[in-house]
Amino acid sequence: MAMKWNTLLINMALLACSIHASADDSINVQQNLPNVYEQHMQRMKNNWASLIPTHFLIQNAGNMGVFSVGLGWSYGKRHQWETDLLFGYIPKHDSSRGKLTSTIKGNYIPWSICMNPHGDWTTKGKWNFEPLTTSLYINTVYGHEFWKTQPGRYPDKYYEFMSTKFRLNIAIGQRLTLVIPKNKRRLHNRVSLFYEVGTCDLYVRSMFQTNIPLKDILGLSIGLKFYTQ
Repeated sequence: MAMKWNTLLINMALLACSIHASADDSINVQQNLPNVYEQHMQRMKNNWASLIPTHFLIQNAGNMGVFSVGLGWSYGKRHQWETDLLFGYIPKHDSSRGKLTSTIKGNYIPWSICMNPHGDWTTKGKWNFEPLTTSLYINTVYGHEFWKTQPGRYPDKYYEFMSTKFRLNIAIGQRLTLVIPKNKRRLHNRVSLFYEVGTCDLYVRSMFQTNIPLKDILGLSIGLKFYTQ
C-alpha cells in the first residue's frame, strides 16, 4: 500500500510540473508574438527596403544616347520583371550642344536556362542564359528644340499625335549572366551582359509612310548589369 501511495504522489508531482512548464511555455509564446505596433514597423521596414535598387547598369545606344547609366529594381517570384531608370548623353554632332536624356524602362524575362548545371558553382560560378528579353520604354530629350505639343508655326495636325519630346520604344534581346560564387563576391552577386534590338514609334510610322525597309528602323544596343540582390 505504501508503494502505491508513493507512486501516486510521484505521478501527481510530475503532472503538476508538466502543467507549470506548459503554462510557462504558453506565456513565453504569447510574449514572443509581435504586437500590432511591431507588425506595423516591420511592414514599414519592408516597404522602405523595397525602394533600394537591386541593380545598376550601363548601356550603349537604344535611342537613349551614346551611353546611358542608371539603376533599377527586379521583382516577381523569379525576378522576371524589372524596372530601370536611366540617364543618357547625346553628343552635339551638328547641333550647338550635347543633350541629356532620361528613360523609364520595363523589362520582362520569361525564361532562364542554367548552362552549367553540373559545374562547380562554389568556385567557378553559375552561368545562366536568358534566350528572350522584352522591353518597353519611354524616353525624353532635354532641350528647347523638342516639344510636347505641336507649335503654332506648323499647319494643323502636321505632326498629328507625334511629339518630338517623348519617344515610345520596344526591344527584344538576350542575356548571359554570371552568378558570382559567394566567397568571391565584393559589390555584386551577379553580372549580366545583354544586347537588344529595338525601334521607336517615329521610325515605325516612317516605315509605313515612306516604305523604309524594316532593317533600317532597327537599332542594336549592348550593355552590362550589376546586381546587388
